[in-house]
Amino acid sequence: MLLTGTGPMLSVLRNRTYRHLFTAQVVALTGTGLATVALSLLAYDIAGNHASTVLGSALAIKMIAYVGIAPLIGAVANRIPRRALLITTDLTRGGVAMVLPFVTEVWQIYVLVFLLQAASAAFTPAFQATIPEILPEERDYTQALSLSRLAYDLESLFSPALAAGLLTLVSYNWLFAGTTVGFLASAALVLAAAFPKPVPVERTGGAYAKAAFGTRLFWITPRLRALLALDLAVAAAGAIVFVNTVVIVRDHFDRPASAVSLALAAYGAGSILTALTLPRLLRRFTDRTVMLPAAFALPVVLAAVAVLTVRIPSTGTWAAALSAWAAIGAASSAVLTPGGRVVRRSATDADLPAAFAAQFSLSHSCWLLTYPLAGWLAAGAGLPVTAMVLGGIALTAATAAATSWPAHDPARLEHVHPDLPAGHPHLTEARRCAHGWQHRHHYVIDRHHHRWPGRAHTTTGQHAATGTRPHR
Repeated sequence: MLLTGTGPMLSVLRNRTYRHLFTAQVVALTGTGLATVALSLLAYDIAGNHASTVLGSALAIKMIAYVGIAPLIGAVANRIPRRALLITTDLTRGGVAMVLPFVTEVWQIYVLVFLLQAASAAFTPAFQATIPEILPEERDYTQALSLSRLAYDLESLFSPALAAGLLTLVSYNWLFAGTTVGFLASAALVLAAAFPKPVPVERTGGAYAKAAFGTRLFWITPRLRALLALDLAVAAAGAIVFVNTVVIVRDHFDRPASAVSLALAAYGAGSILTALTLPRLLRRFTDRTVMLPAAFALPVVLAAVAVLTVRIPSTGTWAAALSAWAAIGAASSAVLTPGGRVVRRSATDADLPAAFAAQFSLSHSCWLLTYPLAGWLAAGAGLPVTAMVLGGIALTAATAAATSWPAHDPARLEHVHPDLPAGHPHLTEARRCAHGWQHRHHYVIDRHHHRWPGRAHTTTGQHAATGTRPHR
């Protein structure tokens, strides 16, 4: 199913290491999907009609783990063999899934969910940082990003259906067993993959300084500041999908429970179709040209959702709601999928684990803000107000991204080093100027470059149009 209609995108699977890791990702995602269904049933068994409170708290714990753990793991990721880190986190997640069927108290669920999500917060950024090392060519990496987006979207459609089928044969506790098998299979596939030799990190300082570097990288680099704003725009639109769909479908449109799945499937279909077209699109246009219009589309769609939730429900408005959900999925995919390219372009190879860890943490901070906001506003002010407020956040975030990310954003920048001595290895081909040594190369924040050069120092390089990563 994952391979249907992807065409040339599948050529990237000829790389044996990537094929193993992608398969590991798909298997682990399927196991996670089964665990999500099983956990909701477990919460109902333990807490009864308070299950929603338990699950809401578990979701908050998940986000806290993501926000707090990822930067710390990113700080030490290069000290730990990448294969060992990925396998350890898979085994940890499998062990937690194995224990979950035996819990009897709500607090035990919270502890185990934190351990599970802390392991995921370690696994995901490390996995993301490994892919560009395995696939150094920009075209291959773009295809890998699209396949990863497809994996997430198809899992959201496939896992609930698989869980429903299994529950006709076994109790929900066996779904946790399926989750464990999924993580063990993922660990085995990672073990079988051949990893590239890690790039040494040339940075001093303690764990805190290294953890803070990724956040500082996002704050100083204009395109990364824009990426964070774009993540907030997606989180604002996504929150109304994941938090309010059930209320919109059941209360406003008075549709049966099965219509909730239909609405979420419309969102997933929009995302999938966009992911399929992005590799070809990104060969013709820059990341900025694709991502910014998609971000500005989100507040427009949310304004339409506000109108739809005011109007008297009808067949026409229901069809329009499904179209809106598909549009949110498509626009979100167009923003999120190229994000890995932006991160990759903005960090050295050695700093990629810290950069992806920071992106993982900061983007989930956006969701930690919009998830409860969507719930509280819907309960207190109604759905139209919720859609308008979240649309306002999305519009503000998209505008901030457009302001932060220069339209002319070359990879190679002219800049001056006032503090490096003559003969320093970094000054190859540099020329003496009034304020130090001046040269041009692919510019990122690292130990030799502590701030972003002013626009007066930028110059068009051969990679300005494509955003590719030249050799450093």
